[in-house]
Amino acid sequence: MNARPAESSVTLGEAAREAARRHHARLTKPVGSLGFLEELGGQLAAIAGQEPPPVPRRPTVVVAACDHGVVDEGVTPWPRSVTAQMVRNFLEGGAAINVLAREVGASVVVVDAGVEHPLPPHPSLLDLHVRRLTGNIAREPALTVDEAAALVAHGRAIVASLRANGIDLIATGDMGIGNTTPSSAVIAALTGRDPRAVTGRGTGIDDERLARKVATIEQALRRSGPPSDPLRVLAELGGGEIAVIAGLVLGALDQRIPVIVDGVISLAGTLVAASLNPATLGVVVAGHRSVEPGAGVVLETLGLRPLLDLDLRLGEGTGAALAVPLVRAAARLLHEMAEFDQAGVDTLDAGASARS
Repeated sequence: MNARPAESSVTLGEAAREAARRHHARLTKPVGSLGFLEELGGQLAAIAGQEPPPVPRRPTVVVAACDHGVVDEGVTPWPRSVTAQMVRNFLEGGAAINVLAREVGASVVVVDAGVEHPLPPHPSLLDLHVRRLTGNIAREPALTVDEAAALVAHGRAIVASLRANGIDLIATGDMGIGNTTPSSAVIAALTGRDPRAVTGRGTGIDDERLARKVATIEQALRRSGPPSDPLRVLAELGGGEIAVIAGLVLGALDQRIPVIVDGVISLAGTLVAASLNPATLGVVVAGHRSVEPGAGVVLETLGLRPLLDLDLRLGEGTGAALAVPLVRAAARLLHEMAEFDQAGVDTLDAGASARS
């Protein structure tokens, strides 16, 4: 991963993380018996700079949508018109992410980060597009560097605005026909992995179309040249939703708020954010392990452990939304579990002494 020096001086609360670890050791259970939930509780304490950490009460899923010129290469059988149609479905509350968000008590905000067909105004829609269609990455840059930077800045500003309105947990989502192709290209460029190792079937394409997809990514990588600056990689190979998601992750660090990231598109944005500022990884929670191979590569590269593994590959933020209760549970355990002395339960040492 080609990472720039950190652009932020934000330091997470490591003393709070250590306090959470000590707190878990006093709770009425064997040390470490809650597994990764204990580590997650420590991460939440570090993010907030306090122990116990706040229990998230107002989560929101931010779904960024964009259309991609690379669809013209035949990498997907779906027409670009579906992107706008699905955004309208999000806004009407009928998509999978709406159902799951309602289940976990989260609101949904949709970002037009470059949808080809203009959308009517809606209270839950943020129109932040800088262009209506990305360039075909096999033949030209997806975005200019200035456009990519503007979209990243929009993502950061979204988190600041949500935080000011009481949102205390962000989940990332995406929508964009063909967007696993630019995501895989970004991942290949920033990790140095072979395109075949990071490219999957997306919506379920056949072998012939998968081969075309890999060849398209290889062509895009040759055209864009060796990766250097992460923002330039984003501009050359990415897309509007990937840029906004990178900004959401950076904004989560700015605001000291946890961000649950979804599948391969969200992880491509997270990889860009971590390449720009490695400190962002302190606020990132991996919601799930997508079946897309590029997602696994990013998780491995960034050292992220996913909370769920359900063979999901939908996007929209579905896996991130499903992880919200686990994040809440990790914080709640530190608030509500009794300690050994409070509950009148012997510790291991005390019990061993009484039996001797």
